[in-house]
Amino acid sequence: MDKGYDNPTGEATCAQFGYTPHIRRIGEEKLDAAGEKKHPARRWVVERTLAWLSRCRAVLVRYDKLADRYLAMVKLASALLWFRRWHTLSQKDLQKP
Repeated sequence: MDKGYDNPTGEATCAQFGYTPHIRRIGEEKLDAAGEKKHPARRWVVERTLAWLSRCRAVLVRYDKLADRYLAMVKLASALLWFRRWHTLSQKDLQKP
């Protein structure tokens, strides 16, 4: 379970159904033998990207019924997002003294 269930309600529900909760406490990460993060959390990258893609209506609603056309829309939306990001960053670089 992830850290979102690190509360009395989550632990009580696990106990109610006879499960042993294996919940890492907030601030606790999985460390390897050297004391470094073994697999750092990267969930926010996916959530952020999906939030960006949800601004494109064709991707959000999925008007296309065919999978290849939907994939093409996702790729086009991704390319458009990265182009806008690149354009914004390049404009900031030009304004620096």
